[in-house]
Amino acid sequence: MATNTSLEERLAAVEAAIVELQKQVVNPQPTNWLHQITGSFKNEPAFEEVLAYGRAIRQGDESILEAHDEP
Repeated sequence: MATNTSLEERLAAVEAAIVELQKQVVNPQPTNWLHQITGSFKNEPAFEEVLAYGRAIRQGDESILEAHDEP
């Protein structure tokens, strides 16, 4: 009978896990989009370049854009 008890315990654990998953589906936790993308551009040279452009524009140095547009 030990096998039946073990099987019953395992089935109860699976049923409890299903109940928990159903709760999560019905009431999903709000996701913070910022946490999802934080670090996704790490070590990306193009992103560093974009940051430099933004910094230059905010500081009023738009010559960086003009220099980039020239052939």
